[in-house]
Amino acid sequence: MLFGARPRTVLASLGAALGLTLAGAAIPAHAVDGTLTPPTHLFNGYRHCATDADRPSYLSAREGLVVEGIPGVTENTGGSRVGVRYQVWPVADPSKTTTVTREHATPGFEAPATLPAGALADGQSYAWQAQTVVGGAVSDWSAPCYVAVDNSRPAKAPTITSSNYAAGTWNEGGEPVEFTLGGNGAADVEGFVFSWQQGFPVIGTTIGDYGIPQPVDPYADTKYRVRADTLGGSATLSLVPPTGSGPMTLWVRSLDRAYNGSEIARYDFSIRSTAPSISPAVPEPEFGQPTEFTLRPDPGLQAKSPVVSYSVETIGGQSDRTFDITARADGTAAVELALDGLYGESLLVTSKSANGWVSDRAWWGVSYDTAPSVSSDIYPEDGSGGGVGVPGTFTFTPKVKDVVSYTYTFNNGDPEVTVPAGADHNASIEWTPTTDGWHDLTVYATTRSGLQLAPYDYFFTVN
Repeated sequence: MLFGARPRTVLASLGAALGLTLAGAAIPAHAVDGTLTPPTHLFNGYRHCATDADRPSYLSAREGLVVEGIPGVTENTGGSRVGVRYQVWPVADPSKTTTVTREHATPGFEAPATLPAGALADGQSYAWQAQTVVGGAVSDWSAPCYVAVDNSRPAKAPTITSSNYAAGTWNEGGEPVEFTLGGNGAADVEGFVFSWQQGFPVIGTTIGDYGIPQPVDPYADTKYRVRADTLGGSATLSLVPPTGSGPMTLWVRSLDRAYNGSEIARYDFSIRSTAPSISPAVPEPEFGQPTEFTLRPDPGLQAKSPVVSYSVETIGGQSDRTFDITARADGTAAVELALDGLYGESLLVTSKSANGWVSDRAWWGVSYDTAPSVSSDIYPEDGSGGGVGVPGTFTFTPKVKDVVSYTYTFNNGDPEVTVPAGADHNASIEWTPTTDGWHDLTVYATTRSGLQLAPYDYFFTVN
């Protein structure tokens, strides 16, 4: 019975497998029913076995080379231990063999072993094969797999040029950056890895059911890698920068066929702002009142590639959100918003052009004071008056529209009290102090929609 294994990912430089013996170790002999066959699903360095001697797999073997295959056990082993034996030799000298055995293998699962680094010289080509071992019985050897060992990184960092964004200076934005990456004379460069940050994704291989590697072409990930047009050649990129303006750096390193990385090269340039403009229908929109905002593209940006949409983000309101709106044929757009931030609200807007360019952010903001005004005939703010047992009237006046009530408390310890607003949206209360000295009145208003506005603290002293 075969049991599936949870998929996982390993790095190409994974270390040595466990349960190995070098040539000459004895394996207990027991009866085996059926026929042993050579191992299947052969992989080296978590990459497919190359069966053509003229087209070997190029692999780094600084820490040895992981080879693996599924043992060919088709019948009952009679209780004998199952293993897989691996043998490697230089293509130029088949007499110099090195043998490694994986003693403990599970039928139906990959049985990895590590060919020692000392047996694999940099720059040399090797063949390896595998056989199933059960007790004293062995299968035929598998067909050879061919490996070219490459432990050396490309000799030089790549070259980077751009046809439309000059290095070391400010450029007009609005179109993707056209880069050309070159091997810089390193003849074994197969491709390039690039990033807008100083760091690159690792090339890994997913391990599927039964431990079977699932290698993929790393250059299929076009977000970070590109294959050279020929070995040691060049590649072109068309990239939209990660932000719409400011200093930019593209980091690049060359990769050889074994995925060894060169020294890192960088291309520095800067882009002027292409942010849109934000214009409200009135200079200072009222709190909570619907207001139309017009969004206009940067003229230079619009000339290069028409703006097709905008991304709008609200900050500081009761229900902040981010949404997209479609631009008109002239690149403009209109959006209606009711701003309800208790202390103000901001808009952040970026534009997106037909060629994929995303501008930097435009900012617009407004401040609001939604706390009510408070006045008293007997107890002036930040002053003194009245006395113990002397009642005073406090009047609440709104700064925004549609207030229906006020909630107040004295000295932050008394229970909160809510009073309705009058027809003029004001309210008055009477309060009689029981102690002299410093006092604090805290009050906030509530709108018809149930929105609680900002609180106000009114300080005074009782004589």
